[in-house]
Amino acid sequence: MSEQPLRLLLIDQDPIFRLGLRVALETLPDIQVVSEAETDTTALQILAELAQQDPNQVNLVVLELGNGRSIASQQQGLQLCQQLKIQYPKLPVLLLSSVQEPGLILAVRAAGVNGYCPKGTPIAELVAAMAEVVNGGSYWFSPSNRTDATPSHNAITPSPPLPLARVRKNWYLSGIGYIEATLTEVTGQLQIPGLPLIDRAVLAGQRRELLAARWLLNRLLILPQEKRQEQQQEYISSAQETPVISSISSAIVPLEPPQELTSPPLLSPRSLQSDLFSLCVTKLQFSLQNVTDVALEIDIFRETKKRELLYLILQKLAQQLDNLRANPITITQLESLKDSILYDLWQATITDFFGKFYRVQVGNQNIVIVNLLLQNYRVVQIDIISKIPSVVELLSYLLLQTDLHIDNTSYAVGSTEAKNQALMILENLLIQVANGVVQPLLNYLADVEEIKQNFYDRRLISTREIERFRNELSWKYRLNRYVKEPKAIFESSYDLFVLAPRGIAKVTIYAPRGQELAQLSGVRLLVTLLLEFRDAIAPRLQSLLAFVGSGIVFVLTKIIGRGLGLIGRGILQGIGSVSFTEKNFKRNSEKPK
Repeated sequence: MSEQPLRLLLIDQDPIFRLGLRVALETLPDIQVVSEAETDTTALQILAELAQQDPNQVNLVVLELGNGRSIASQQQGLQLCQQLKIQYPKLPVLLLSSVQEPGLILAVRAAGVNGYCPKGTPIAELVAAMAEVVNGGSYWFSPSNRTDATPSHNAITPSPPLPLARVRKNWYLSGIGYIEATLTEVTGQLQIPGLPLIDRAVLAGQRRELLAARWLLNRLLILPQEKRQEQQQEYISSAQETPVISSISSAIVPLEPPQELTSPPLLSPRSLQSDLFSLCVTKLQFSLQNVTDVALEIDIFRETKKRELLYLILQKLAQQLDNLRANPITITQLESLKDSILYDLWQATITDFFGKFYRVQVGNQNIVIVNLLLQNYRVVQIDIISKIPSVVELLSYLLLQTDLHIDNTSYAVGSTEAKNQALMILENLLIQVANGVVQPLLNYLADVEEIKQNFYDRRLISTREIERFRNELSWKYRLNRYVKEPKAIFESSYDLFVLAPRGIAKVTIYAPRGQELAQLSGVRLLVTLLLEFRDAIAPRLQSLLAFVGSGIVFVLTKIIGRGLGLIGRGILQGIGSVSFTEKNFKRNSEKPK
């Protein structure tokens, strides 16, 4: 048995297997299944929530690589292993899988997983493997581990590394993990909008230093043969259409990636979603304070409730994407389904966030919150939901694996640039849907004491502060409708709310909006005309003011200034003459007569 109690998180798509394993393990002392998850997104969300409450709640992750058969699901499982080791480098991971391909097991081990047992391993042996991994060791199944085992060409018996090589490998993993985490943080800070120039210069210098340190670490602590094996495993994990390795001989020949491959390797749409959502889950751990000059509906919630709401929207969106992926769909169909998708997302979030039968007492009425809020979608759609940009582009990127056309640029699917742009669109979508969830609550139940106690920030809990907050939102809607939206349409741009280390920030992207511009009328059209008139007259007015200003400066300095100087010189000379005359007069008067 382990020297410390086993507190597990189980990750497996098969609910029957999870149930059976949980029941079998919980009959043993000092073993607790803290939680279980069916998908990688849910697992990362659970770990983030547990880490926020108590980092020691889970000390072992037991997972399966997807469904064990699909190559795409195996790739997704590998990515989850890598994500877990990056975000939680000290959290042991044990692979409990039906996968037996040696090449895939090697790839999992290269990703940092601490051990492997095949499904069907006796409980006593499985518990021993868990204990070994939790206590800082590793456990890799081989027939020699069992007394009743029969030879199997699929089993792997990795040769134990030499002590010096193991120490060097540990140094490398520790150093590269710290560098990658810091590099990700610095790169994220460089993308914060409105960053002062001096801060940007300092961060850019730190990023160059980190890149140089990573280069040195790769050269000093990784031997050439180890580097080739690492490239082999990366190539294996990124392959999509070819089998990972169906069989392997006793001597493994290093597989070099093709040199002509210049574009990023294609991932399955499910893998794109997994990678993107994992990044979003990580960024949801940042502060959620609004650091923009725009009031947001979710600002009235305390931070824990904001985070819970955004997590839930992300989870519901993942479920919707899985449902859409079940049937073939085209971009044209996505465009026609966009409104229905957003409505279903909004409706499902409200139902789960507040509870289907959650009631509050308002006067003599006992009101079901969900029913009341769902009746007001039309207002939410006009003010918020219909104005969320690039929804179809994001869905097409995740479902159909199309290139991302954002900010007047086309980003290749799977590239880092496409991932960053898609992440901004996803974050804005989550924040705006969250605003849409809160808006009807503020319209009808803002000052209900039970609502205030359960959801609101303590600073906004008084009636006066609530009314002030609602008035600020009312003015925001008017200003957006009549000034900011026409201006954004005229400037061909969208504002996106994103998650930054310092809080919720705002960025601007280019978007062709000629059709919307042609449909403007009334006050909105007048705003664009005034902007156009200002653009037309401003350069001439600036030139005129510059000319007049230069003339005034010339008169003041060359004419009036010179005249004042002459007058002053005359006064000084006169004073000097008077003084000289007085001195002579006194001298003459003092002479004896």
